[in-house]
Amino acid sequence: YDIGFQNLSRALASGKPIKTLVVDTQVYSNTGGQACTSGFIGQISDMAQYGKAIQGKQEPRKEIGLLGMAHRNTFVLQSTIAHPSHMIEGFIHGLKQRRPALFNLYSSCQPEHGIGDDMSSQQAKLAVESRAYPLFTYDPEKGLTPDECFDLSGNPALETAWPNYTVKYREGGRDREMTLPLTFADFAITEVRFRKHFRVAPADTWNEKMIPLAEFLELEEPDRAGRFPYIWSVDKAMRLSRLLVDRTIVESCEDRANFWTMLKSLAGLDRAEISEEAIEERVRADVAGKIAAGLVRLAGGGDVSLAASAEGGVATAAPAAAGEAAPAPNGDWIAPWIDTPECTACDECIKLNPKIFEYNADKKAVIKNATGGPYEDLVKAAERCTARVIHPGLPKDRSAKNVDDLIQRAEKFN
Repeated sequence: YDIGFQNLSRALASGKPIKTLVVDTQVYSNTGGQACTSGFIGQISDMAQYGKAIQGKQEPRKEIGLLGMAHRNTFVLQSTIAHPSHMIEGFIHGLKQRRPALFNLYSSCQPEHGIGDDMSSQQAKLAVESRAYPLFTYDPEKGLTPDECFDLSGNPALETAWPNYTVKYREGGRDREMTLPLTFADFAITEVRFRKHFRVAPADTWNEKMIPLAEFLELEEPDRAGRFPYIWSVDKAMRLSRLLVDRTIVESCEDRANFWTMLKSLAGLDRAEISEEAIEERVRADVAGKIAAGLVRLAGGGDVSLAASAEGGVATAAPAAAGEAAPAPNGDWIAPWIDTPECTACDECIKLNPKIFEYNADKKAVIKNATGGPYEDLVKAAERCTARVIHPGLPKDRSAKNVDDLIQRAEKFN
């Protein structure tokens, strides 16, 4: 990220198939854990201590994945060991291509992060879910535009700023639960490197000026005055407690939310979606208008066929000229299906695209919406399914550049 970055950039710019693996620990792990530009705002480390003047690292994190993309010729993977399917698939694609590849992996440095030796995978998973470290790939071979090349598959809740999670606690002698947004602060509180930014608020100090952090982040700056953001926590006795969050962690949450918004824009996920119902309503209104226009012209003695043509109505196509080939159909379409009773609830398809897949009441995977994502996601889900119960079928839309390759990959699952 810092030392040697000029050499890395030159290697990527060369266009040669040099494959680089970056172990991203957010500190200089081999020289005592000093601060580096890959750390998060508020992270406390050697050379970025917590004090009156400065509360940990102040500058935003350098995103080496974006810097790799800036070379335009480089395959880029950002992943973690807690997401083996995403990581291994990225390795395979990057290694197969005759171009530079940059593999950036989130890695815990247990003594510097302040976590247990057995918590690396858990913390990597939490880093992704809290938007601290989003998963993505950038593949220049998929096209020329960012949304063709950039892929955020594997991240939870793609549509929202923060995913939700369920916290369980005891109150009044009963087990209870509530659903909460999982923010960067919920990740930060689990590691000692951020611990000084939080303060426990005893129950007898709770008041209306305290506000959940996710709600606080949505307020404009003037409306934040006099409000105290907090996150919920559960102690060893399963009792709820409030942890007040300082301004530095608020800034770090905003930084991560802004970065997530940028990534969604690159992937084309920030475009307004039109529902199927809205499209159907538009078509119905359009057809009704055309019929009405035709009837008016018919009543006035006009040429019905001409009127229909003028309004863009449905007309019989003229015969093709001699020697002119008619357009070829897209081919047979087969809807995707799942052998639901044999599902083992491995979560692979749900993580890949929750718009296509969901669990039923028995926690067995079903098709939620076959058009909730690209055909490629159906094929990937079939390949990742540990029980081999997903069948991608054949796509109705065959405009994708790699559709023939996808159909060939899907063949063994249909």
